[in-house]
Amino acid sequence: MGQEIIIAGFGGQGIMAMGSLLAYASMLEKKKVSWLPSYGPEMRGGTANCTVVISEEEIGSPVVAEPTAVIAMNRPSLDKFEPLLRPGGFLFINTSLIDREAKRQDVKVVQVPATTIAGELGNLKVANMVMLGAFVKVTGVVRFDTLLLALQKALPERHRHLIPLNEQALKRGASL
Repeated sequence: MGQEIIIAGFGGQGIMAMGSLLAYASMLEKKKVSWLPSYGPEMRGGTANCTVVISEEEIGSPVVAEPTAVIAMNRPSLDKFEPLLRPGGFLFINTSLIDREAKRQDVKVVQVPATTIAGELGNLKVANMVMLGAFVKVTGVVRFDTLLLALQKALPERHRHLIPLNEQALKRGASL
């Protein structure tokens, strides 16, 4: 069985970018992957989540009922997805925006002040990369150097100037 990950937050937090970058890195490592985005009715400020399934074997369905990991970038996402997490799974919490502890005792909780660190780096929009760096380092779902390579390959030409900042954010997250 592979990794079944739900990444959730509000629109504008780069939730889909986190999922697609993780999926791309997985493909670079020749793993099977599915990426399924889901948006609330509003694009910015509404709910946004995506499901990423990574496996060595064929993936039967991109739909995940009991994820092995949840990345919650805001409180509504924690409230919604924490109960679904498989016992023993990983729960990543953006403590900068979430004002409560995990309720579950049967999961591994990783607290990351992603938005605070992004602010220290000078751009709140890289909070997603801080969290993704921490996630990859803790879970080992892909190699960290593969994630950096995926960033180089996946970022559109018009955003190439942001690669150094994004790499710095990924490394800060991984160093936690």
